[in-house]
Amino acid sequence: MRPDILFPMFADISTVSGVGPRSADLLEKAMGRRIRDVVLTPPSGLIERKRLPGISSAVDGDMVILTVHVDTHRPGATRRLPYRVFVSDGSGQLELTFFHARPDYLRRQLPEGADIIISGKIEHFRGQPQMTHPDYILPLKDACDIPEFETIYPLTSGLSQKMARKAVIGALEKTSELPEWLDPTMRAKNEWPSWLNALKRLHAPASKIEAGEDTLHRRRLAYDELLARQLALALVREHTRRKSGRSFTGAGEYVREVLDGAPFKPTGAQSRTFEEIKADLSAETRMARLLQGDVGAGKTFVAALAAAHVCEAGAQVAIMAPTEILARQHKKSLEQFLAPANLTVEALTGRDKGGQRKAILSGLADGHIDVICGTHALFQDHVEFANLGLAIIDEQHRFGVRDRLRLSQKGQKPDILVMTATPIPRTLALTSYGDMDISRLDEKPMGRKPIETRIVPVEKMQAVIDGLQRVLDKGEQVYWVCPLVEDSDLIDLASAEERFRHLSARFGDRVGLLHGKLKAQEKEAISEAFKRGQYDILVATTVIEVGVDAPGATVMVIEHAERFGLAQLHQLRGRVGRNDKQSSCILLYKGPLGINSKARLNIMRETEDGFLIAEEDWNLRGSGDLLGARQSGLPVYKLANLDKHKSLLETAVTDARLFAATDPNLASERGKAVLNLLYLFEQDVGVKLMQSG
Repeated sequence: MRPDILFPMFADISTVSGVGPRSADLLEKAMGRRIRDVVLTPPSGLIERKRLPGISSAVDGDMVILTVHVDTHRPGATRRLPYRVFVSDGSGQLELTFFHARPDYLRRQLPEGADIIISGKIEHFRGQPQMTHPDYILPLKDACDIPEFETIYPLTSGLSQKMARKAVIGALEKTSELPEWLDPTMRAKNEWPSWLNALKRLHAPASKIEAGEDTLHRRRLAYDELLARQLALALVREHTRRKSGRSFTGAGEYVREVLDGAPFKPTGAQSRTFEEIKADLSAETRMARLLQGDVGAGKTFVAALAAAHVCEAGAQVAIMAPTEILARQHKKSLEQFLAPANLTVEALTGRDKGGQRKAILSGLADGHIDVICGTHALFQDHVEFANLGLAIIDEQHRFGVRDRLRLSQKGQKPDILVMTATPIPRTLALTSYGDMDISRLDEKPMGRKPIETRIVPVEKMQAVIDGLQRVLDKGEQVYWVCPLVEDSDLIDLASAEERFRHLSARFGDRVGLLHGKLKAQEKEAISEAFKRGQYDILVATTVIEVGVDAPGATVMVIEHAERFGLAQLHQLRGRVGRNDKQSSCILLYKGPLGINSKARLNIMRETEDGFLIAEEDWNLRGSGDLLGARQSGLPVYKLANLDKHKSLLETAVTDARLFAATDPNLASERGKAVLNLLYLFEQDVGVKLMQSG
């Protein structure tokens, strides 16, 4: 239950004086419907108003405050034409322009012959200074009512800054101080204000510096938000660790058979990460681990070893993939890896219908199937397992902490292993997977040669196409990646369809086309045809980033490489170099390149280390723009900016884990205050778990 002290914070914004139902609907679109949504929305900018001595000193684009004399009104000939009011002072004349004006209202506001104070944006038209719809028109006695600094907020159509500010001021009046949830020593060391004072200063900065993200009050609020998220994850982590699980042990014969039957020797990283997973599986507590693999580092083989270990202990394994193609690909790979141990591997996707589907469901329920691969549909209520011991989630970026919890409640409450081939910077991984232990696969299999990466201007494309013939003559295959599916007049980017036509004219029907608009079965058929060698060249969009695996491909051409993020370029490049032949990646760019674009392409040329690339990508582009971050279900913060507040996140992780370990039931005085923090930022998933035991 939400603590009583927070009820006013969760009241509807329409309870604020002067905010009617229509305004509340508009505020809901821009900020949110409740008091807490509005006060926790930081200003998106700041207007600085300059008090000027005279009209003549006004500069184009400035927001100014002027004392003027009203000279004349000049209404438009029709309602459609602007209504003009001319005002002046000793230094010059200014034209005030109003559209859709109400003359009677303007004559009351601006009586001819009166001295008034106005504020708004100055623009010059044919040498004449103008101000369209002044923000403020006041009698001289109210001059102090115009603030020199004024916050601006995100808007939606029909919502004005004036209305947004009024709602924020009203919402703040209904917000009271809450018991302090921060460690007192830490707060004193950082010289942070109380929570309510920080909120008030956020919405009423006294200068441009005070409106920045690095102020004491903004860092305090950012830390509150980060701490709430990390506490939720830490409480889930603590709950998982304390919850009794099942110990999966055995003589290790199945794992030995898989290792002996493998066509390669596992890398040191594969052996190390499997040992970490095996220790979790053998323990009496529940496993919640993230296996973060670099591109091509062989995470599927580690999953096969984990599956063999669990199956030897008499339990079943489910592997969930984001697409049908990937689910069926896992089935093929795991069938080969697990065949020496005589384990039954099946796939269950949306295309399995009728008798076939019935047979698979029956095999799962009676325990005949050891390992099942599928999409998220695997965990729907009608799918029953005889004895599910391990759930492996692959590349399911948006599978958040609540989904992981729901899955862990399924059947016999399985251990959970989440796998991703998107290296995420360590700090960002903590924001999304702080409830899990993390293993890293950072070694490529033996015998693979480094991929040669070249940066080539788009003007030399014909030379690149000519060079493809030499690749095809050696019996090798080529990926050609484009950013768009079809031609667009709006964006001058190469389209997959246009490039397909161009290459088909040269290489005939040996060119295939794959993009996201195709149906799942069409995609799978084309992927399989390329894998079998029916096509020499596959023109594709980024749909091949994860999942299309053709060991015969040795060349990856990426058009408009400057438009892609580093993480995505790295994923795409990882589609080649999966055999013992020399592979290459050609990054075609359209100049001139900006500093960041040039740096990105140079990093690609210098390293194949996905973890290093992920860190560099963050440094260059920031967390909000990282493809690996934006698509990984990472939380969206309102007050925290991970690029500016990275050090605060590290502290929040340590603080949260220590607190969850020492006071998991939130029984202390600080624990009760922390409960308010969790509910305030809607991170109460850990609380509900704790209360359910």
